[in-house]
Amino acid sequence: MTESFVEVLELSKHFPIRSGWFQKATLKIKAVDGVSFSIAPGETLAVVGESGSGKTTLGRAMLRLTQPTAGTVSVEGVDIASIGGRELLDVRRKLQIIFQDPYSSLDPRLPIGASVAEGPAIHHMGSRTEQRERVIIALRRVGLDEHQMARFPHEFSGGQRQRIGIARAIAVEPKLIVADEPVSALDVSVQAQILNLMRTLQEELGLAYVFIVHDLGVVNFMADRVLVMYFGRIVEQASRKDLFSSPAHPYTAALLSAVPMTKPRLRRTRIVLKGEIPDPLAPPSGCHFHPRCWLREKLGNPSRCSTEAPSLLPASVGSDRLVACHYASDVS
Repeated sequence: MTESFVEVLELSKHFPIRSGWFQKATLKIKAVDGVSFSIAPGETLAVVGESGSGKTTLGRAMLRLTQPTAGTVSVEGVDIASIGGRELLDVRRKLQIIFQDPYSSLDPRLPIGASVAEGPAIHHMGSRTEQRERVIIALRRVGLDEHQMARFPHEFSGGQRQRIGIARAIAVEPKLIVADEPVSALDVSVQAQILNLMRTLQEELGLAYVFIVHDLGVVNFMADRVLVMYFGRIVEQASRKDLFSSPAHPYTAALLSAVPMTKPRLRRTRIVLKGEIPDPLAPPSGCHFHPRCWLREKLGNPSRCSTEAPSLLPASVGSDRLVACHYASDVS
């Protein structure tokens, strides 16, 4: 069994809602609620779900860009939620992020060479000359030239700016990159170029990825394993192959039913979910998905769905697939 590089255990991030004269926390939004998973070296783990499901908050809490409310994130055995100072800085070099918007993530006042050089400088990776060499190598790896280092972000296209963001991430020799919707702001043709680039870099540098994405076509192309999130919780965890061939959760089945078929003669039954993700200040009782669940309707609206929250358990004895549904066996 491959040893995990990152272990996430019962990770939660709650945002308090304050009101009154003394700004007391009267309510809280559970953006991420008790999430556990692991990532192996060189693996691509995709995190999917609708907007508001907690994907981005999970990625930021993993890197401690936002402080987790509870739980642990262990990187090679070190819990980054409980360390600080130089120790945290050393661990953070191994964990980098690529943001969704390639323009707002770059300082418009800095030449791109200076932006990419910030990481090696912060982590004291050699002399200035050596840091410059790191920048040049990183830019070349993503398809940019040394002579472009003095140019500013507004002089580049969206795809080129995302290449700069990738160069900035790999310049410090990380082991894992959290990619938060890295191609959603790009044209389709450019998306393919960036995804192919990221796969090439993964093979060359031995990178692990956490791919936060809503496009299941990207998931099918990039992922080894998939986490499906709904309302801050994992509802299904499976290998890409198993997930696409036979979803075990009704929410996953609904998401996959919207993916176009590659063969024109094939048809897939479309599952249209009712309504939207519930109000985070008033979560439904029992299974959070039950007010929108097509399977519950099909089974005659069993009361268990609205009274008992399902646990994330193996889909069958000895299975690596995990699913949080009382009636997962009926999904197919």
